[in-house]
Amino acid sequence: MSLFLKYEDMWDMDLGGEPSKKEIPHWFGNLAWIVIGGLCKLLFRYRVDNRQKLRAFQNAEGAIVICNHTSFFDVVFMYLAARPSQWVRLMGRDSLFDNAGGLLGQILSRVGAFPVKRDTADMTSIKRAVRMLKRQELVGILPEGTRRGKSNRKPDIHAGVAMIARMAKVPILPMTVRGVEKIKNKGERVHFPKVTVDYGDPILVSDFDFLPKDDRLEACSWYALRECFALFYNVKPEAVDMSALFPDAKDYTAVFAEHPMPRHTSEELAEAARAKAAAKAAKEAAKAEKASKDADAAGADKE
Repeated sequence: MSLFLKYEDMWDMDLGGEPSKKEIPHWFGNLAWIVIGGLCKLLFRYRVDNRQKLRAFQNAEGAIVICNHTSFFDVVFMYLAARPSQWVRLMGRDSLFDNAGGLLGQILSRVGAFPVKRDTADMTSIKRAVRMLKRQELVGILPEGTRRGKSNRKPDIHAGVAMIARMAKVPILPMTVRGVEKIKNKGERVHFPKVTVDYGDPILVSDFDFLPKDDRLEACSWYALRECFALFYNVKPEAVDMSALFPDAKDYTAVFAEHPMPRHTSEELAEAARAKAAAKAAKEAAKAEKASKDADAAGADKE
């Protein structure tokens, strides 16, 4: 049990993917899940709907889990909903990790979070996320970049989500947390509403290749966020007014009305990932067997 670790070191350690000897120690994350999870269960009576859509990826492939952002509690429930059998590596703005003299950075890093520099093409964080995903880990991202209606910053659609998914060759899984937006509003007391976490269907970046190259990543991120808001408002995706939610972003409503996107299930994609991994393992085994036979034959010739 490691009590003291540099949180910078933990950002490059593994957590919850393929078996590894270089994992972040689990004891703190497990303790946090028990304590914080218990309090949230008591105070907010939270429940998780369609969790099987997340569970399907376990031991199959990595996935980017995305959520619309209405409260600081979004990330709390994004983390809690995956536990205890899965971990979500949350990507958070770098300034959070220096709060409280670095104590918050230690806490966040212990549960698997890692930093990203806001409003920049932070290739260090992007490559870190891609490595995690290729190891079958889950990475949680809030593509709006800021809490809606809770700060002076205007929410925007960041195409980095789709870029990371394409680089890692993993699906994007939309989710939402309903009720957290009612917990604390400016000038009001704290409320304790019922909270519901809900998962949608996974999205493949490759499905957007019909679009011009310059639009693909932005359109994919736009589409994925629309799925999150459809879950949040409990409506069909087509009923979400994205131009009202993101007035400064390009609107792809007409594009997807003319070109309906294929729907996938988590089970379908997980099975395909397992089949691909099995085929790769069989190919490598056959190659190794052939190399062994060639070596034996060469040895026999020398004799």
